[in-house]
Amino acid sequence: MKILILCTGNSCRSQMAHGFLKSFDNRLEVASAGTEASGKLNKKAVEVMKEMDIDISTHTSDSVDLYLDREWDYVITVCGGANEKCPAFLGKVKHRLHIGFDDPSHATGTPEFIQSEYYRVRDEIKEAFLKFYQEELLPQLS
Repeated sequence: MKILILCTGNSCRSQMAHGFLKSFDNRLEVASAGTEASGKLNKKAVEVMKEMDIDISTHTSDSVDLYLDREWDYVITVCGGANEKCPAFLGKVKHRLHIGFDDPSHATGTPEFIQSEYYRVRDEIKEAFLKFYQEELLPQLS
């Protein structure tokens, strides 16, 4: 099962979703990419995932262009708000899904509030992708 997770910067939300899916089942081939890949991971995203015993620090922030010539079972966009540019994927894909989340890197306020936004979004991503895995992927893998 090949899954590509797309976002704009490929530094935070798509990386967390990528980490969670791989933690659920190593049989999944998971990649993540962005239309405007930042080239680096968001440090707070790495930190909050490490607290869940999921190490995404070795992931790379890649351009979606690297994945256009491959075939995918699922391409999932994770961009949140309507004002954010969410990438379109024109490659070969069986199922396109959108599971949107707020971008915690845009949070402003006290350091405590910003940290709480990373936790909130991380937990929302875990819940949504666990449900996707249990309801959509696991029956196909069994």
